[in-house]
Amino acid sequence: MGFVLTILYFVTNYLTPVTLFGPLAAIHIEVVLGIMIFFVSLHKVQGSVILKTPQSLALIGLVFAVFFSVLFGQHWPGRAVRASLGFLPQGGIAYVLVCLHCNSKKKLQVLVLMLLFVCMFVIANGCIALLHGVPEVAIHNPDSKEIVPLPMEASSIPYLFPMRNDAGETFYRLRGLGQINDPNDFAQLIVCVTPLIFIFWRPKRALLNFACIILPVCALLFGTYLTHSRGALLALVAMAVVAARRRIGTVPALLIAGGLFAAAMALHFTGGREISADSGAGRADLWAEGLGAFKTHPLFGVGVGDIGDYTESNLTAHNSLVVCAAELGFFGLYFWSLFLFSTLRDTLAITSPAKVSEGEPLMPEEGPFPQAAIKIETLDKAEINRLGRLLILSMTGFLVAGWFLSRAFVMTFFLLGGMVEVVYEMALRREMIAPRLRLARVLPYAAVFAIALLLVLYIMLRVLNLMR
Repeated sequence: MGFVLTILYFVTNYLTPVTLFGPLAAIHIEVVLGIMIFFVSLHKVQGSVILKTPQSLALIGLVFAVFFSVLFGQHWPGRAVRASLGFLPQGGIAYVLVCLHCNSKKKLQVLVLMLLFVCMFVIANGCIALLHGVPEVAIHNPDSKEIVPLPMEASSIPYLFPMRNDAGETFYRLRGLGQINDPNDFAQLIVCVTPLIFIFWRPKRALLNFACIILPVCALLFGTYLTHSRGALLALVAMAVVAARRRIGTVPALLIAGGLFAAAMALHFTGGREISADSGAGRADLWAEGLGAFKTHPLFGVGVGDIGDYTESNLTAHNSLVVCAAELGFFGLYFWSLFLFSTLRDTLAITSPAKVSEGEPLMPEEGPFPQAAIKIETLDKAEINRLGRLLILSMTGFLVAGWFLSRAFVMTFFLLGGMVEVVYEMALRREMIAPRLRLARVLPYAAVFAIALLLVLYIMLRVLNLMR
């Protein structure tokens, strides 16, 4: 029951209650769903993995960071409470539900199927909208400072987002609903899901693999193309490098990735928008303004969702790290880095053949009704390593795309963190891997990691400024 409600909860959050339940959304059915999940999950908390991971502490810290950011940044206690409560459905609850209810390989496969369904649902609806025809918008002179508004009918298509490229031509970008209603957000979700599809790969089953993996992956790549997201393109290139370097080496992998990037640009993957230092100058300025807001409010930030008030264009910083630091201060950045560091450390551990051993198979518990015993999944070292590699590719896609997006607290991030800990716990229960690092060691590492991320961003900004 808890697993079914968990899957329904995720689908509802990605596709919005109105899409799934229609008129029933008016009675706040998502709240009813959340209450049901709370009660069916209570008995599974004791002894579960969520009480053993640093990520749980990080999520608690982030809730307080959101509260303090609004309380001290905006001096608004009521909004601080609402903001901290609003963080829970997107962050903490997603991680907890995955750890509690998706605690086997088969359940992880169902979770991946759910994510694939969300992506295919949006892609299908976007393609239908494109096939039925979209409003034509005249090309305006890109050198003119006059702003030509888009017609109302062009801006009201649910799954398409109209915008103009560098040549002044209007084109449409695929987008989702709710938290993925921006083309870049939806593209980030797609690049995270793409490697996870290979969780269904079965050796020596070519026809089945083609139908169940290759075709869906091609559909996802086509959906990524329709989003025309530059960040998604860079994420796909980074994922290609990480995936290929293990088999063919770093230099050949970089060459192949470069060829894929050139081919994608030739096919107008970005919709006619350039990827260069000049085209990124505006984004770099936003990063610098975001860091300026962090300097003026270093401890608790300017308040969650309010970074636009500290930029000249009233826009967000388009960088997850900058947004986290500016809005939540170093207090929030520390706990965000604690979650990310712990997740990356555990992902790399289950990916490494040197850190995973064959271990011992789990034995089913004896009971009065042996015929009703639950079948224990058989997982060997190779399978744990394979799951780790898929998760590291998915995390790579999320982080590279997130470097150009203001999405530090989206559900996908915490959902992936939960999947990592589920796989790690499966290996740990079979005595295939060493226990997690003690919290006393993880806490200082997270602080160093947060400072290192800020230094990388600062150096990158300096380089971009020199290239202008």
